[in-house]
Amino acid sequence: MDFLIHTNRIPKTNGVSRLEDYSWQGGGKVSSALVTLGRLGIKTGIIGVVGADAFGKFCIQDFKRHNVDTSRLVVDPEGKTSFCICLSEKDTQGRSFIGGGGPLRKLTLEDLDRDYITQGEILHLSHMNPVIRQAALWAKEAGQQVVFDADDYHEEIEKNYDVIDVFIASEFYYRAIYKNDDFEKNCREIQEQGPAIVVFTFGERGCLGVYGDKFFKIPAFKVDVVDTTGAGDVFHGAFIYGLLQGWDIEYTAKFSSAVSAIKCTRLGGRAGIPNLATVERFLEDGTIDYADIDNRVDFYREIMFNLDQNVTNE
Repeated sequence: MDFLIHTNRIPKTNGVSRLEDYSWQGGGKVSSALVTLGRLGIKTGIIGVVGADAFGKFCIQDFKRHNVDTSRLVVDPEGKTSFCICLSEKDTQGRSFIGGGGPLRKLTLEDLDRDYITQGEILHLSHMNPVIRQAALWAKEAGQQVVFDADDYHEEIEKNYDVIDVFIASEFYYRAIYKNDDFEKNCREIQEQGPAIVVFTFGERGCLGVYGDKFFKIPAFKVDVVDTTGAGDVFHGAFIYGLLQGWDIEYTAKFSSAVSAIKCTRLGGRAGIPNLATVERFLEDGTIDYADIDNRVDFYREIMFNLDQNVTNE
């Protein structure tokens, strides 16, 4: 659960700054990727754990609004849903986070339903441990693609390249393991360990990667950035959409960059996610139709105060 604050500048201790906007939105790497897919018209399912609190209720409702099946989402009756305060700064376009998880039980092997996992076409992951590796192995045995979102570097991720088909990582991950800009060589090094597709995202500098014997670079789109929170999560969801369409990888990366760029023009990781028609128009002529998006902005600003009402917004 994210509470997002947009301010002219993040104040120093005992300082004051101006509140530009605020919003209540769901967060999380896989979670927001699935919401992105829902916005683009794809049905998905989530496996994870939330608390039996107001934030957990919000998360479940927001998944359902975006065609994400929650039948395998575990509600921990004693747990507290993870919460993060996200601060975005207008003057610098930077961001800061204050977050932490309450007591919440971990996903176990017993929570996994092999038939449920293997009914889809793609399994999307953002963490790695023995339980998650088992899910990945089942998916690969069933002929699915395993897509991985590597934001921060963890040794456990590097040890499990062999079960990943599409590896998409951030510049933070890249800089944690590589001290040079020999991008193609370093992408190939990862590719040789398992993933057929390796992509790194570098924010305003765009993205790059390898697939097969090809290396590509895609520049970032120029937009009026409000908040980059969730940009990578949305990129992953859009990339999965492209995989499902069977698109060329370079066009998929361009499409994903466009979806992520549009998202960044509004506060938070979800309010600014465009529908397919909005993305197609942006790719065609560079304009963004905000009619649908700004309805979502208004919705998320007030939704936490309407949890007990049957409120929907697509």
